[in-house]
Amino acid sequence: MEIYTQLINQFSNLPHLKEWKEVQSLFQRVASSKPAHWLLPVRVCESVGGSQAQALPAMLAVALGHISIVLVDDMLDADERGEYRKLGEPAVANMAVALQSAALHVVMNRPAGFLEKSDSVSQACGTLAVEAVNEMFFATTIGQYWDVNSIIKDEEDYWKIAKAKSSPFFSTTLQLGALFGGANQAIALQIKELGNIYGEMVQIHDDVHDTLENSATPDWDANRAPLPILFASTVEHPKRNRFNELRPYARSNSQALEEAQEILIQCAGISFCIYELLERYKIVKEKIAEIKIERRDVLEKIFDDIVSPVHKLFKEIDSPSHREASHRTAVEAS
Repeated sequence: MEIYTQLINQFSNLPHLKEWKEVQSLFQRVASSKPAHWLLPVRVCESVGGSQAQALPAMLAVALGHISIVLVDDMLDADERGEYRKLGEPAVANMAVALQSAALHVVMNRPAGFLEKSDSVSQACGTLAVEAVNEMFFATTIGQYWDVNSIIKDEEDYWKIAKAKSSPFFSTTLQLGALFGGANQAIALQIKELGNIYGEMVQIHDDVHDTLENSATPDWDANRAPLPILFASTVEHPKRNRFNELRPYARSNSQALEEAQEILIQCAGISFCIYELLERYKIVKEKIAEIKIERRDVLEKIFDDIVSPVHKLFKEIDSPSHREASHRTAVEAS
């Protein structure tokens, strides 16, 4: 049976949620799009010698956590596509809390991967998995709060928020995959650290994508500062003043958006993001080489996939339609 179908089946039998039609419908709708992030614990589980079946509870916990975080994030961002637009903020806030509780419920039930160990080792890994999921929600809340209530003035502010908002989810996602695959605690913590870096890479990736969208996203608002916009608005370059003049009109005027996006490319704002992405990729490759696991290639591919669009971007930049190609590749890369 296809893994997303298995996931839906497991979700449909969770206590309390199985009788909640709106939550069931939401989960099935999101699962039908087969989010790539949900597969991360499966791939990590396989890299340490585990099976897909062992990883399924970890995948379900990650899926539950992902949806709950997005539900809250959409409300904080006043995203017009958010579920709260249809069901209302009170109902969606309650859903988010329920999904977080369900994620903890899933990891508290001893998964198949732990049963092959001694009781003491199994219990220790199970406790670590529960603590990891709880810490993910705990840390993400402050990251989300800072994201909407802080003014980002420089790169230090940016990374403080990015690491708090994005890294906890991905570090936990990779750590769970390792634990459910039977890895010991030391290896699981090494892989968790890779997840922290992966979260930063995803944040950079998303920032480039969102700022180059054909329709202006909330990232162009005055109180937001994704990395390319932060670079263009604060670093000394010939068109900095013009960029800052255009930015307030980017969401309401397509010509202002287009000119501002052109400046992002010309001032090296996008190039800077690519540099930051590749620097983290180099660090990750070195760290993976130090981890003693059965299939490093599977773990490496997780990070190869997130930088592969960069190589496409380099090729496109050399073409005559430089800006259009850069635009298209960055958007498609997400």
